[in-house]
Amino acid sequence: MAQVEIIPFLLTILLHSLNPATAVSATATTGQDQFVFSGFAGANLTLDGTATVTADGLLELTNGTVQLTGHAFHRAPVSFRTSPGGAVRSFSASFAFAILTTYPGLSCHGIAFAVAPSTDFSSALAAQYMGLANIDDNGNATNRFFAAEIDTMENVEFQDINNNHVGVDINGLRSVEAHTAGYYDDTNGSFHGMNLISGEVMQAWVDYDGEAARINVTIAPIAVTKPVRPLVSARYNLSNVLREPSYIGFSSATGPINSHHYILGWSFAMDGFAPAIDIAKLPKLPRLGPKPRSKVLEILVPIATAAFIVTLGTLVVVVVRRRMRYAELREDWEVDFGPHRFSYKDLFHATDGFEDKHLLGKGGFGRVYRGLLPKSKVEVAVKRVSHESRQGMKEFVAEVASIGRIRHRNLVQLLGYCRRKGELLLVYDYMSNGSLDKYLHYEVERPTLDWAQRFQIIKGVASGLLYLHEKWDKVVVHRDIKASNVLLDKEMNGRLGDFGLARLYDHGTDPQTTHMVGTMGYLAPELLRTGKASPLTDVFAFGTFLLEVTCGQRPIKEDAQGDQLLLVDWVLDHWHNGTLLETVDTRLQGNYNTDEAYLVLKLGLLCSHPSASSRPNMQNVLDYLDGHAPVPELASTQLSFNILALLQNKGLDPYIVSCPPSSMMSFGTISDLSGGR
Repeated sequence: MAQVEIIPFLLTILLHSLNPATAVSATATTGQDQFVFSGFAGANLTLDGTATVTADGLLELTNGTVQLTGHAFHRAPVSFRTSPGGAVRSFSASFAFAILTTYPGLSCHGIAFAVAPSTDFSSALAAQYMGLANIDDNGNATNRFFAAEIDTMENVEFQDINNNHVGVDINGLRSVEAHTAGYYDDTNGSFHGMNLISGEVMQAWVDYDGEAARINVTIAPIAVTKPVRPLVSARYNLSNVLREPSYIGFSSATGPINSHHYILGWSFAMDGFAPAIDIAKLPKLPRLGPKPRSKVLEILVPIATAAFIVTLGTLVVVVVRRRMRYAELREDWEVDFGPHRFSYKDLFHATDGFEDKHLLGKGGFGRVYRGLLPKSKVEVAVKRVSHESRQGMKEFVAEVASIGRIRHRNLVQLLGYCRRKGELLLVYDYMSNGSLDKYLHYEVERPTLDWAQRFQIIKGVASGLLYLHEKWDKVVVHRDIKASNVLLDKEMNGRLGDFGLARLYDHGTDPQTTHMVGTMGYLAPELLRTGKASPLTDVFAFGTFLLEVTCGQRPIKEDAQGDQLLLVDWVLDHWHNGTLLETVDTRLQGNYNTDEAYLVLKLGLLCSHPSASSRPNMQNVLDYLDGHAPVPELASTQLSFNILALLQNKGLDPYIVSCPPSSMMSFGTISDLSGGR
């Protein structure tokens, strides 16, 4: 009987000796707690999302599909404590990784080595949450995870230092310590920067000293020995974070740009340094794009091309002049704004030649089309604006590029621009549910928004406007806040869009704009007198917007006699008469939170105060909406005056959008920008 049992035992030993990955796993189960994968063929991993192991043994976390996550974890959990309630032991991990992207210089988002209590990340989000958390639980102590992030995006909500950094994360994506990607030379201590999205293979080391409660993260090119000095060093006791046992592995996610995240090798050890990865055995990265040409072609093609140009030079010139379909205007100064420049050819194909079937909206200054970028498959909205003046174009494009750096969940992303003769094209994120005014004023086309949706949209727009005024590195005055410029994404979140009239200036300085722009009914009294926009003129327009959303009425309405009346004056009359809640949109049929509606109406009147100094700033507005402070009581005196009379005295039609001379390069609004049909 004993001899029979020896045979399967010897077979097990033989199989382990033939398969390095299996042998390592077996060693870990006997208490040595270590393994090494130089490639992942046959590796015992738990995979989900887009994660997969290729036939070549490459661990592919994301496959280029946008807005998805991928996870790969060691199937067996690891015991980080020697006894229940004891301190977390020292551990070490290393891994070889690479990030490939179709567009040089653009990638979303990154890779995280993680220690987590479970391999179930079904509630985690893609993009900036990197498949580890979501908008509700990010940063919660109950998450019980530690991660070392390799991040290629700058997310303002997490206070990221830049779009090329390494960070230490505890229970959320706001790093407790972070540093620009690179390594320190052991010979002279100099810092060498690294581009995480260069497409090159790199190696990372994550070490935790249990006795000192210190986390070190180091990265270097694959051919460089592990530097002595770590890139990021954070003092944090993981005994207060990790559960027993926990799982180790990787999480990655994509955003709106197609990216590929790969792990080529991985090693781990408890109470010691991670075993060395055999670099020579690592699988090869796939090639994105066309295959390289042969050496013969590299020699013959230039010769053939030169002969063709010499022989048919005149014919080529004629053909080029005829092929002006995709012609663009490019000047030397635009090199600085290269990442924000789209090719006209891509935009032309994205919109099927700007076919009317893709038309989202139109106005006095151009049209907006829905498009699908041919390479990235990202949905965008393309706004075509006619222009003839050359003056101010450089400054305007600089502002487009600057605004394009803004990232906020309640702002429509301005992705970039393209220029042609007599035409400027602005490219925005596409918002699938269209503009808010379609839901407020076109009952046949859209269902009625309930009160919870309206209140959430109001708070979202307030948050976005606060970021423009106070949280970004420059002050951005939007100058055209209204319901048609608030777009709704697929979750019906409100996003402020159309920055065609926006102006930027440094914090602490005085804006110099003296040309009145905007939409009648939203214009502050001081703007009509001086033409000078400021954050407080935006607050006035936001006040009108609050009343418009709550009452379901346009900012300029007609009374029973057919006379024009400002919405703010109509609401003000009801406030004086003690019937303020009678102004709430009747389509709600009384199904709303009376306290919230009363607060929003009072706040709308306060923001629409004719005296700019009496209006709150957007930080105060958000505090009132969140219930952190009470709305000040309105004065008993008349808050508003007949702005319509002031418009008529200036000879302006209240229904006309005003814009500055074309030389200022400020472009008027177009309804439904980035919206659905």
